[in-house]
Amino acid sequence: MTRPDADQEAPALVWFRDDLRIADNPALLAAVASGRPLALVYCLDEVSEGIRPLGSASKWWLHHSLAVLAKALERHGHRLILKRGPANGLVFELASELGAKAVYWNRRYGEGERAVDAALKARFKEKGVAVESFQANLLFEPWTVRTQSDQPFRVFTPFWRACMGGEPPREPLPAPRSWPKPVKAGRGEALDDWGLLPRHPDWAGGLREAWAPGEAGAAARLEDFLTSRLARYAGHRDEPVAEATSRLSPHLRFGEISPFQVWHAVEGRRKAAPSDIERSIAKFQSEIGWREFSWHLLFHQGDLATRNFQPRFDTFPWPKADANALAAWQKGRTGVPIVDAGMRELWRTGWMHNRVRMITASFLTKNLLIDWRIGEAWFWDTLVDADAANNPAGWQWVAGSGADAAPYFRIFNPVTQGETHDPDAAYIRAFVEELSRLDAAEIHSLAKRAPPAGYPRPIVDLSASRQRALDAFAALRGGQ
Repeated sequence: MTRPDADQEAPALVWFRDDLRIADNPALLAAVASGRPLALVYCLDEVSEGIRPLGSASKWWLHHSLAVLAKALERHGHRLILKRGPANGLVFELASELGAKAVYWNRRYGEGERAVDAALKARFKEKGVAVESFQANLLFEPWTVRTQSDQPFRVFTPFWRACMGGEPPREPLPAPRSWPKPVKAGRGEALDDWGLLPRHPDWAGGLREAWAPGEAGAAARLEDFLTSRLARYAGHRDEPVAEATSRLSPHLRFGEISPFQVWHAVEGRRKAAPSDIERSIAKFQSEIGWREFSWHLLFHQGDLATRNFQPRFDTFPWPKADANALAAWQKGRTGVPIVDAGMRELWRTGWMHNRVRMITASFLTKNLLIDWRIGEAWFWDTLVDADAANNPAGWQWVAGSGADAAPYFRIFNPVTQGETHDPDAAYIRAFVEELSRLDAAEIHSLAKRAPPAGYPRPIVDLSASRQRALDAFAALRGGQ
C-alpha cells in the first residue's frame, strides 16, 4: 500500500514561457504553495506548428533575460532547466523523467501556442499528471470580453469600455517567501550553446547601451517612469525626443513585469499625486488597453501577421516591392529625415518611438506602396519588443486593413509629422548624423532643397506618391 504522503513527494514542474519573472507569477506561486519538490524549465520552441520563430533582436533579449532569471532562481536554491525544441515532446519527457505529478504554467494566447498547450495537457491527463494554468500576462482574458451580441470586439473604444465596466484587474501577487527543495535530476542545455547572441558581426552594442533585460531592469524602468515621466505622458507622449513614454514594452513582451504590476503601480500614483496627473494616467492605461485589444484580435484571428483583418483588403493589388526602395527604408536612407531617424533608432537600439513607428509604417505602405507584411516582418526581426499581437495589429492599423484602421486616404505626411512632433529636429539630429549641423528649418525643408553631403535626396516625391496611394486604394472605397 502506498503511504499517504508518497504522492506529495512527487515533484511539481513549472514551465516558464513569456513570464520570465518571480514576482506576480501565479504558476510559480501555486507550485511553491503545493509544497512539492520543485523543478523549473524554460523550453524555446520555434519548430512546433503555428509557432513564430523569434527575430534577431528578440533572441538577444531572450538570452539576457534567461540569464538574469537563472541567477535569480539560483539565489533561492533552484536552477532553470533549459530545453530547445518541440515543447509537446520535451516538456512531457522532462516531467516523466522527474516523475512529476503536477505541472504549472501561465496561459498563452497565440493560436499555435494554445494548440501546443492543449495537446500537452491532454497527454498529461492520460498519465494522471495534474496541470494547472493561470492568467498572468493579460489583464482580461480574450474570451471573456464580448459584445452584447456575444461576438469578439472589432473596435477598440467599445472593447476598452467593456473592460473598464467589469471587475478591475486583480492585485499583483507576491514573490514566493519560502521555497520547497529543488529536484536534483533533470538534464538541461547551456544557454550559450543556443547561439542567440550575434557573433560576426556583433551588432548589439547599441542594445546593450539602451537596455537592461530582466526583472530588476523592468522594475527600475517602471520606477523611472512613475517618478519622472508619467506626469508628462499625456502632453508629450507623441514627442520622440521628450522621452515621456514608459519604454516598458520589451519587459512586458517577455513577462519580466506583468500588466497587473504596471496597472496597480500607476493606480498608486493616482492616489498619491495631484489631480493634474489624472489625464496622463487615463491615457497611459488606455495604451495598456491597446495591448489588450491587440491580443484580443490575435486570439480570435491567429494569422493576424499574414492575413488582412478586413477581408476586402485581400483584393488590393500590392505591386512587387522595389528592392532598392525597401533597402533604403530599412537602412534609414530614404532622404526623409523623420523616417530615417526612426529606422536608425530601430537599428541602433532595437526600439522605436510609437509615433515614429506609425510614420515609418505609413511611408512604407503608402508612399512606397510596399505590402504591410514586409514591414511587419522587418520590425519583427529588429525590435526587442516584437510582440506577436501588437506588431501586426499596429501595421494593419496603419495600412488600413486592420481593426480601428485609419481610412485609406489618411496618409501620414512625414514632413508635417516631423514639424509637429519634432519641431526642433532634436530627435532627427540624434540619429541622422549627416544632418546634425543643420538647424530645424533646414532639416524640415529638405524635401525642397539640396541635402548636405552624404545624405540622399528623397527616394520618392511625397506628393506624387501620396496621390499614387490614393488612386490605388480608391478601389476599396466602396467598403469604407
